[in-house]
Amino acid sequence: MALSVLTGSVVNAVGIILGGWLGLFLTKMTANMKDTVTKVMGIGILVLGIQMAMSTQALIAVLVCICLGAILGEYWQIEAKIHRCGVYLEHKVGQSDGQFSEAFVAATLLFVIGSMGIIGAIQSGIANDHTILFTKAVMDGVLAVILSSTMGVGIIFSAGPVLLYQGLIAIFASLIGQALPEQFIEVLMPEISAVGGILIIGISLNLMSIIKIRVSNVLPSLLLIIFFIAVRYYFC
Repeated sequence: MALSVLTGSVVNAVGIILGGWLGLFLTKMTANMKDTVTKVMGIGILVLGIQMAMSTQALIAVLVCICLGAILGEYWQIEAKIHRCGVYLEHKVGQSDGQFSEAFVAATLLFVIGSMGIIGAIQSGIANDHTILFTKAVMDGVLAVILSSTMGVGIIFSAGPVLLYQGLIAIFASLIGQALPEQFIEVLMPEISAVGGILIIGISLNLMSIIKIRVSNVLPSLLLIIFFIAVRYYFC
């Protein structure tokens, strides 16, 4: 297995480190400045999501998988469970060990928990395409600047869990990808990208505070599109 599947995860971690380091020197960022930067970043992510969504050759299948995935995610309450996990960790660690731990836990939850890292790591592992994680590196780097300017050096150390979490997903996806026929991967990746693009559009709308979408509850759609393409490839 080539170590190149980890490139996106490594760049993401470096982005957090650089952003966190820069933020230590920018302690006078205004609320308006932070808000504008965050929303402009959301526009860029929206463009990426649209580009990815347009890669599909099976739009109806993608839409069906998105809807069914949302139903399953809402039934399983994925986002609520992730949130409860985050609150539990923050309560156990963040509030008891001072500002460093609080900053570390808060940043780790922000950068690790979410659908963009999962989608990006899968794409890195299966297709060796790091576009999503490179974009996430920029986004996390900017957020790290904002967070470290107010919470301190603990933000920088959240890069470790991000690298571990996304790297493991990328490695696992790569191992699965190596076991599948190359032709199947070529058919599958545009549809995974399309589903991921729609989810990323949701993330961008959340980031710009346009609407609140429980994007994590739509993550089962990634598994459904894989299942659908596999059935079509092998049996149709």
